[in-house]
Amino acid sequence: MAIEQMAMPQLGESVTEGTISKWLVSPGDQVNKYDPIAEVMTDKVNAEVPSSFTGTIRELVGEEGQTLAVGEIICKIETEETETEEAPKREEEQNSPSDTDANRQGKDQSNKARYSPAVLRLAGEHGIQLEEVEGTGAGGRITRKDIQKIIDSGMKQKSEAPAPAAVQTTQQAPKQQQEQAPAPALSAGDIEIPVTGVRKAIAANMHKSKTEIPHAWTMMEVDVTNMTAYRNSIKDSFKQKEGFNLTFFAFFVKAAAQALKEFPQMNSMWAGDKIVQKKDINISIAVATEDSLFVPVIKHADEKTIKGIAREITDLAKKVRNGKLTAEDMQGGTFTVNNTGSFGSVQSMGIINHPQAAILQVESIVKRPVVMNNGMIAVRDMVNICLSLDHRVLDGLVCGRFLGRVKEILENIDEHTSVY
Repeated sequence: MAIEQMAMPQLGESVTEGTISKWLVSPGDQVNKYDPIAEVMTDKVNAEVPSSFTGTIRELVGEEGQTLAVGEIICKIETEETETEEAPKREEEQNSPSDTDANRQGKDQSNKARYSPAVLRLAGEHGIQLEEVEGTGAGGRITRKDIQKIIDSGMKQKSEAPAPAAVQTTQQAPKQQQEQAPAPALSAGDIEIPVTGVRKAIAANMHKSKTEIPHAWTMMEVDVTNMTAYRNSIKDSFKQKEGFNLTFFAFFVKAAAQALKEFPQMNSMWAGDKIVQKKDINISIAVATEDSLFVPVIKHADEKTIKGIAREITDLAKKVRNGKLTAEDMQGGTFTVNNTGSFGSVQSMGIINHPQAAILQVESIVKRPVVMNNGMIAVRDMVNICLSLDHRVLDGLVCGRFLGRVKEILENIDEHTSVY
């Protein structure tokens, strides 16, 4: 027999941690390889985690509602593998000088500087210098257990400079007050709603986006009178022929995808010491339920027709509302288009979907009096398109040209435009 350890999987290319929402097994249960053992929620997806081994569940290390970094142990499984095969390997690993500085340099340290909120909080509260901690997680990532081990042992990094007590108090007090602030007093009729599951993941990702990304914002007015008339004239026949709705949103997603192809800088991501310009144009779209927000992805949107995009919007929305969305549906997004106009918004500043560099908000189409080129006033269908951008990656010039191109595409959609 051998005890194998199951780690928190990475359920998306930018996902760094997950919350165990529900265990599907208990200690003593027999499982086969690939059997689902837990439901895990991240800021991007709610997915079942399959077992990596065939055997017996011996310990559930992670608790329901607990957030663990990718690579942290979630459970232990007893397998049929012989102990004799594993023992020499373990002994060799224990006796090898793996903790020396020389060996440490050869290890994968790609996630060394990626810290979860819990790690940052613990390190800040106890004055621990994270750059001097050796992480045991995937890619050298520092886990909460690494920090807790240092705290429990009472050790401090040898190179940590002693700071005057007054200075430590000044630097640490505001953060501690913010994170450990007492709950507001409750009055009669007040309701406490626990922050758990997807809402907790959304909160963590939004906080990361707003604290890491320097947001800037710009907006343009678009005259979509011809587009609106065209769509309204064919929507019934389209629904009858295709079996799903031709929404206004499909036209906006197509316009954004076309403009991204012409302005590839917009399809980029910040990567610390470099900017990564993505080849594929994969549009993330926001789909809301009563209490959650999911961001599935339309892959290769620039290669799809308006009809193809409309079909994907319908299919992804159904998956979200039926709880059928998979990790694959959420992966690979390079740019986000958000339909804030669906609930009547006319102007908004979106929070960028980390690690992307921009998000386009499509507002509500409203009828407004507009001064035409001939000086006459006419009632036109107008919409605001609002762009939030990561100012580390993008500047106003390219964003203005991109947004202007989206405007131009939309204003030239009419009865001569094909949706196929």
